[in-house]
Amino acid sequence: MTDPVHRVDRLWPDPTADLALDDAMADFTLPVPPPDRPLVGVNMVTSIDGRAQLEGTAEGLSGRADRRLMRLYRAAYDAVGSGAGTLRAAGLWLRVGDGVAARRAADGRSPNPIGVVVAGHDPILLDARWFTGDERRILIVGRDNPIEAAPEGTELVRAPDARPAPAWILASLAARGIRSLLLEGGPHLNAAFLADGLIDELYWTVGAHLLGTDALPMFAPIDGGSPYATDPWRGRLVSVLRHDDELFLRYRFGSDRAG
Repeated sequence: MTDPVHRVDRLWPDPTADLALDDAMADFTLPVPPPDRPLVGVNMVTSIDGRAQLEGTAEGLSGRADRRLMRLYRAAYDAVGSGAGTLRAAGLWLRVGDGVAARRAADGRSPNPIGVVVAGHDPILLDARWFTGDERRILIVGRDNPIEAAPEGTELVRAPDARPAPAWILASLAARGIRSLLLEGGPHLNAAFLADGLIDELYWTVGAHLLGTDALPMFAPIDGGSPYATDPWRGRLVSVLRHDDELFLRYRFGSDRAG
């Protein structure tokens, strides 16, 4: 079903004005996953000055078109993941909506992607709405996390380390048949995957706001120093869409840095 509400201009490639957002995204496909792990995408929104949080969450940084676009990105992935901090701050709601869910089901896929939350040792809000619904969910926690059992319908997976390592997370998901994972924050989880060179795609919405705050960017500073401080990891611009005063950017990164 085409969404008639949100109109965009495609600025790159093949510039075209006044497209329905769903039509502009009709050919959206993911690259083939690496042979040894799931494909990893990161989907984030920031202000013009690069802040990914407004009073602690991403709410208010973008408009309804971006929320529709987020669902279309999710629909392409097997699983959608976030960190426990994002769960605590925003509650999380990782579904794609009835129309998009029906298209996934028609393709022989689950109506919604598998939900994944990653936590270290901090307690988890087990009454968050993320734990409701009939989609499959996986809660990945660190070795010392106090949770003993997940709510019904959620698989609890405990890592061997205090903080689940990105490569271990991906191996665990691959063992469960998951070939692609979309990360939706927070900045610290994004930074962990960046530090290990485990990012393939980046979807960045630039909201039309200036904040001038010390809120986190889409990637928090990497613990122990960034391996890219003097050797930046260069991405390739794949597409640019514009809706009113917002930009929707898609970048692709090579997997040669993956550990």
